Amino acid sequence: MPQADTVIKNAAIYTLDNRQIWAQALAIRDGRIVHVGDNPAVETFIGPKTEILNLEGQMVLPGFIDSHAHVSGSPNSEAEAELYNLASKSDILAAVKQFADNHPDHDVIYGSGWKNEFFGPAGPIKEDLDAIVADRPVLLTSEDGHFAWVNSKAIELAGVTKASVTPPGGLIEKKPHTDEPSGTFRETARDLIQNVLPPFTVDQIRGSIQNFMQEAARVGITSVHDPLLVLPDARGQLNGFGGLRNNIVAFKELARQRQLNCRVRGTVLTDPTAGADQIESIVAVCTQDLPQFQITGIKVFVDGAVEGGTAFLLEPYAHLPESHGIPLWEQDALDEVITVADKAGLQIHIHVIGDAALRMALDALETTQKQNGTRDARHLITHLHVVDRSDIPRMAKLNVIGVPQPFWHVKGDYFRDIEARYLGNDRAEKAYPMQSLAKAGILLASASDYPVHVPSPPLLGIQVGATRCEPGETDPNEILNPQECMSLKNMLASFTINGAYANFLERQTGSIEKGKMADLVILAKNLFKMPVTEIADVDVLMTMFEGNIVYRHKSV
Repeated sequence: MPQADTVIKNAAIYTLDNRQIWAQALAIRDGRIVHVGDNPAVETFIGPKTEILNLEGQMVLPGFIDSHAHVSGSPNSEAEAELYNLASKSDILAAVKQFADNHPDHDVIYGSGWKNEFFGPAGPIKEDLDAIVADRPVLLTSEDGHFAWVNSKAIELAGVTKASVTPPGGLIEKKPHTDEPSGTFRETARDLIQNVLPPFTVDQIRGSIQNFMQEAARVGITSVHDPLLVLPDARGQLNGFGGLRNNIVAFKELARQRQLNCRVRGTVLTDPTAGADQIESIVAVCTQDLPQFQITGIKVFVDGAVEGGTAFLLEPYAHLPESHGIPLWEQDALDEVITVADKAGLQIHIHVIGDAALRMALDALETTQKQNGTRDARHLITHLHVVDRSDIPRMAKLNVIGVPQPFWHVKGDYFRDIEARYLGNDRAEKAYPMQSLAKAGILLASASDYPVHVPSPPLLGIQVGATRCEPGETDPNEILNPQECMSLKNMLASFTINGAYANFLERQTGSIEKGKMADLVILAKNLFKMPVTEIADVDVLMTMFEGNIVYRHKSV
């Protein structure tokens, strides 16, 4: 028997392989798993050069898979001001000023991560930014990634005035008495600013990707789906993400140099104004020659976000009773682009927050199936925030995969300050029906939407998905709809084998089986032998990607 490169024994190995759900030992050779079984059987794989990991009962899982994370938009202190998790508006302004002072060579001051909760429904204003940076344009993206806060210089360079036409699906917040832009641009209105500013450079995006890779290894992620790739020559309605036009080039460079310690799959952002003609250009970039980085299809934003009043709802907003929100597509155009993309063999990754947006997406997918027939398409719908229960069986019938973010399935400041106020308490309480989706037979592949939630370790997502409350919370009234709590078994599947299936990777990873890649995460404790309320505190001791140790805890 040829010797293994690495042998793990005396472990609690939860394989996610239903034929052999638990094991004691495994062997790895040339990046692949060559044996899974008990301790005596693995001894035959041990040779003089084999590294032996004796885990003494510690847990081994398949490497985690994050099925929706903005890898190329990860925080990067060299490229932009990092505003995540700051405690107040004054802290945000101080951080922006410090970044601008430290980077006098930057023509544009970018930043990301400001909280909507710090501002009213109309958002932040340009005068606050003018007071700290007046000579250069400033564009700060909100924590949720849907809104831009800009200064007067940015508005001036873009030529936006009170007479400017707002792009479909967007919103320019205005001053009450003058109708001048106030400084907050929502959804597609951001393109008016972003498309005239230079994008992040290839080197800056490489840095963001490498930052994500470091964080992914630390938390046990070995595969990820980036749903916001942007064509290098894209200039149309990009929902404010034109700054990422160099991300495909950056990914390909890193993949060719084998500098990715995490497998990446991605989808390309579509332009609602470009129709089906854009699909040909997207198909052209969907090459499969780089194992670490492949583009599988298209990303479609159907609507925006609750906090900006841009999520598309069947019933009006509680705080804006005249508004149902803003769809980014006309139904006919959405039907056409999805049908053409599906016929071309592309996977569709669809953003929906509101229940009306979900209905639009399902209508489009239903039209697509009628025209193209069924195939192994594995189309994805992500977020699923407000869901009309009558659409859950439709989603199951269409074999759509759900991509929820269990990190959000809690009560807290966002729930009290935004959801309950904007949706009404009853609708907010019923948000994120993850267990209902699972019961209907919908396969769920969990995700973080990183960096919307920073940090985003899968163990935290697993705990919150199972408890529906913030870590440390003991008040039962703070559980968000307890009937939607998931089991630990199903949460683990959602971050492993389900994620692999959602990304056409189930033959390579997602479970611990002979012949699959050795993508593994070693945990300090067996999750099945501890309270689910403590899972987020368990240390990741080691992460292995294709048999290579890419992270080792300081205690190991």
